[in-house]
Amino acid sequence: MKLELPFFGPLIALAIFSLPVVAHAENFQGLSGQGYKVAALSNNKAGVKGWTLSKGPVRYFCELRASLAYSGKNGMVSFTSAGRVMTLDRAAFEKRMGGPDKSLPRYEDLKAGRPRPVDVGSCRKLR
Repeated sequence: MKLELPFFGPLIALAIFSLPVVAHAENFQGLSGQGYKVAALSNNKAGVKGWTLSKGPVRYFCELRASLAYSGKNGMVSFTSAGRVMTLDRAAFEKRMGGPDKSLPRYEDLKAGRPRPVDVGSCRKLR
């Protein structure tokens, strides 16, 4: 039994047009460059940590991408997928890594709404 291409053409078109439309996500750098103000680190309704960016009535929620951060002079924290913050032994971490990791953010900066673009994941418009 030989199936011809004209039979599959409409099926392929139907499959493509029935896929859900994905909303366009903004990025943190673009939004902050447009004058959006960054709020302190918080959790959204789903428990995901991140920041609310606002400019007038328009608001976005940008997710936290960082998984580790330095806290204070000798502390360290880890962010769980459930939105919790766990303290870690910084001395043990640095011993294992061979020294301090200068690429990690400061927890105090993240909490205060001063994230680096590399620490921020996708941003979605809030309704």
